[in-house]
Amino acid sequence: MSTEFEQEEVRKDWLQADSLLAQVEIIGNAENDLVSIEGNTDGLECIGVGTDAAVFIMPELPQYAFKIYSQQALDKKNTEKEVYAKLKGSPYFAACYGDGVNYLVLSFEDGPTLQDCLTLGIPVPEQVILDVEEARTYVRSVGLNPRDIHLKNVVNQNGRGKVLDVSEYVKEGDDQRWDHLVWAYYNVYPRFNEIKVPLWVIDAVKKWYHRRNKSVLNLEEFSSKVIRLFDKLMK
Repeated sequence: MSTEFEQEEVRKDWLQADSLLAQVEIIGNAENDLVSIEGNTDGLECIGVGTDAAVFIMPELPQYAFKIYSQQALDKKNTEKEVYAKLKGSPYFAACYGDGVNYLVLSFEDGPTLQDCLTLGIPVPEQVILDVEEARTYVRSVGLNPRDIHLKNVVNQNGRGKVLDVSEYVKEGDDQRWDHLVWAYYNVYPRFNEIKVPLWVIDAVKKWYHRRNKSVLNLEEFSSKVIRLFDKLMK
């Protein structure tokens, strides 16, 4: 267990980035579109953009990831900080070291996301899937709800899984996104786990997935449509 002195040293460490982060403004967009980034980002590298926030790293402090929120999403920053506090100690999630006015300080989690694995042709071992299942069980054990787990927020760290973005764990309901991905992993993924999947194909499949209820496609019919697309690509 770290001492109070060690914790304060960590805090002094990441506070070196505070002046740089203050020069960045995250602008929220309507209709749940991705945020826009304005201001001076010199000295920072953006590694992710979402609908409420953008994530940056700083070369001088490679162990940290700084999640900066838009003004209208600051309440979500505070909620997410509380979620990380409940998840503290679990090996399946990033650590939260603290926060600034409009940002959280998280551990930087290296490794390709599941979407990266698809586009780069990196095999995803079953252990990654099992780790996420364990992570979801842990989330429920601390009174939270594991939602919004998808290709872009699961990292393959040397064959082990780690889950990013816990912002929706306070919401109710089962969005089934992870359950459907698990089904696809066992029933569809074996057909193309060693080929590089073009990003446009992944985007097309995502659009089909979000529209599947309107077209009254069940999961098997949806997967058959996806398999036909991949079969064409592999010829």
